[in-house]
Amino acid sequence: MRRLRGGLRTTFVALEERNFRLFFIGQAVSICGSWMQMIAQAWLVLELTGNGAMLGLVTAMQWIPLLVFGAWGGVIADRGDKRAILLVTEAISGVLALTLGLLVLTDVVQFWMVLALAGVLGLTQALGQPARQTIVHELVGPARLTNGLSLTSLTINVGRLVGPAIAGLVIAVWDMSVCFLVNALTYIPSVVTLALISSATLYATPPAQRAKGQFVDSLRYVRRTPILWVSLCLMIAIGTFTYEFQVTLPLMASITFGVDAAGYGFLQTALGVGAILGGFWVARQAVPTNRLVTGSAVVFGLVVLGMAVAPTYAAAIVIIPLQGAASIIFSTLINSSLQLSSEPKMRSRVMALFTLSFMGTTPVGGPFVGWIAQTWSPRWAFALGGVVAVGAGAWAWRRLRHLPDPSTTAFEHRELLDPEPSPGAIDLSDELADLRPSAA
Repeated sequence: MRRLRGGLRTTFVALEERNFRLFFIGQAVSICGSWMQMIAQAWLVLELTGNGAMLGLVTAMQWIPLLVFGAWGGVIADRGDKRAILLVTEAISGVLALTLGLLVLTDVVQFWMVLALAGVLGLTQALGQPARQTIVHELVGPARLTNGLSLTSLTINVGRLVGPAIAGLVIAVWDMSVCFLVNALTYIPSVVTLALISSATLYATPPAQRAKGQFVDSLRYVRRTPILWVSLCLMIAIGTFTYEFQVTLPLMASITFGVDAAGYGFLQTALGVGAILGGFWVARQAVPTNRLVTGSAVVFGLVVLGMAVAPTYAAAIVIIPLQGAASIIFSTLINSSLQLSSEPKMRSRVMALFTLSFMGTTPVGGPFVGWIAQTWSPRWAFALGGVVAVGAGAWAWRRLRHLPDPSTTAFEHRELLDPEPSPGAIDLSDELADLRPSAA
């Protein structure tokens, strides 16, 4: 029993921080609503246009702002108060959801309205995402960062399971407008919990001073820091070719295995369950190492290759949870590695580049991977993603194996993390000492 309690404490250690508990609760509620909106919005576009290409256009409108403005979101986050940025972007997102809900409820909605609202939402996310990535560091500190990020990822994957199920029920019983209105309501707990976060106990870093060329400076900083540029190159490769599940999985289900929407939904559920289990595993890892990050990329690629050669639908159901687990383990470890390896004043800009590498590559990789799946076979699309992940992971290990682990960098940045702790701040000394590698 004592071992079980110790294991649970290790898995959920970031929740011991009051600020993180507030953030976790608010985000968990909001993410469920966001998934409800994504499902309802897809149905709405298909009802309005009956055209799958228009659905792709709406999706692109939400991703393009991330490509164009995501890096500047990192500059803004480094300069300002991350909590204030999230308060503003969450409030705007709630208003956008409410607007779309009312347009549908009153039956005046048109496709161009959905397109415009999707574009504004994409811009809002581009400005808020770097702050969302790096505020976890300020909520839990470097020693608990990996745990905090993994628990945050868990909320996303639980939302992916719960949100679409609720959306389907709501659309069937009531109307899709209710999904948008419920999503608008879910932003209220998010805003309230952000407002309740105590500034006195944040592991806050001094904001970067406004100056010209700060984005270019971040590129120079990344280029002269090997662990950062190698990790970002690894993420670009895997983000472009391997993380295209939204394209490869439905094609694999329909073309290769010949299953209907219910069969595809079961694959998505199995993927989400695997991601949750992977999130619990990685939550127990104190800090990432170069070996863990690159090794998880290779394992991820091998599992994706397993999906490429899965002989039957039943075999795919067995393999797909492993893919979900491997994907969340890799993304959490590399996210944590980049944050621990970055100077505090550069962290948000580095994480903006991570977001571009992870999510911003979708408009490029998605169509290409989809073309391969349609021209040859979905199996070849999966195989490409697997080979790229294995090759990129092996290349990154060759580059990183002689470099210090991210924990060493975090210790070196210790003076910058909280130069003059406020009276209510939590002492990091012992936990940072545990991060530092032994002399051996």
